[in-house]
Amino acid sequence: MNILMGVLTVVGIATMGYGIAVLLGLRYRNVDIWWWSYLRHSARTRHRRLAGCIDVMFCFADHFEPRWNGASLEAERRRVARWAEEYPRLCAGRVDADGYAPRHTFFFPSEEYRSEHIEQLIELGRQGFGEIEIHLHHDRDSSDGLRRNLEEFLHRLVKHGALPLDPASGRPLWAFVHGNWALDNSRPDGRWCGVNDELTVLASLGCYADFTLPSAPDRTQTSTINSLYYATDDPAQPKSHDQGTPVIVGGSPSGQLMIVQGPLGLRWKRRRGLPVPGIENGDVRSSHPPTPQRVDHWVKTGIHVGGRPEWVFVKIHTHGTQEEDMPSLLGEPTARMFDYLESRYNDGSNYRLHYVTAREMYNIARAAERGFTGDAGRYRDLVIPRPSYCAAGTPRRSPAP
Repeated sequence: MNILMGVLTVVGIATMGYGIAVLLGLRYRNVDIWWWSYLRHSARTRHRRLAGCIDVMFCFADHFEPRWNGASLEAERRRVARWAEEYPRLCAGRVDADGYAPRHTFFFPSEEYRSEHIEQLIELGRQGFGEIEIHLHHDRDSSDGLRRNLEEFLHRLVKHGALPLDPASGRPLWAFVHGNWALDNSRPDGRWCGVNDELTVLASLGCYADFTLPSAPDRTQTSTINSLYYATDDPAQPKSHDQGTPVIVGGSPSGQLMIVQGPLGLRWKRRRGLPVPGIENGDVRSSHPPTPQRVDHWVKTGIHVGGRPEWVFVKIHTHGTQEEDMPSLLGEPTARMFDYLESRYNDGSNYRLHYVTAREMYNIARAAERGFTGDAGRYRDLVIPRPSYCAAGTPRRSPAP
């Protein structure tokens, strides 16, 4: 009996120690910010069974920084040229349910503007491989400074014809990703932004949606996860987008911006025979390649407009100009991801796959909000028109290999 009690005590201590280690690991990754939202989301989706064909909107958002790590002009040119040359080859012969090639959204930083880079990305867009949106890094800024910065950058992009224009007002319309994840001054230390009314400034200049999130494991992560919602700015407080009004069928836009989130959750792995939790945040790089298991997780997360669960929104992200990640992003791992998407999620009976840009994803979310049903690919240009370099009409099919 004494031996048995000793064994049970040792097992109990080991189990408790393992549990404490897991909890500390999660706390270190700032999971406490979004834990309850994750549990609620998991409970809602665990037993969901959908009838009919499920439309999967797949958006690849790239925080595209040619000057990353203080690169020289020559290095910037090599990085952009590599995308211009290799991405069309990667996508050759691949199409979604609508006949579109895989589409990349290049969120380009205002502080890294060079005309030649924008023109190369526009040429990719003309070939049907993506669109340009806006990225920004700033620190200890003011509302006026932010406005001046964006106005200048918008003026430059409009001269290139790089952004769609509002047919009524002529002003540019655009989506946004915040550098260093610090949207609306959301870092606890106030670094890498400084503007508490940032959502208001963005919206006043034509921004319709933010694609920054998820930012976990960073402290800028919101408590709301795996959602599409409208954020209302509190100009006196930071992180106004921590919660918001869900986008639902029959609803209407509110606040300043739609927040379009990518998948966030826990994925359990085994180490030394024990289950260990890791964070799945939709970040794709060489150290975290886009495996079929990850693709399944993204789809099963089931991000959708309330009342339209059969339209699933998958927004993943990367930093495409970092050399260590380009072999994965422009090579075999991403090729296998596209192969898997097109074989598993594009059979036309159970699933329809739609490769979409950030703008198109927003438009389809708005279509769901308005109550449209059926083939989601019909609504790519519903609210925000295509930029001028992407001609309307027939899909931009990828050329045969």
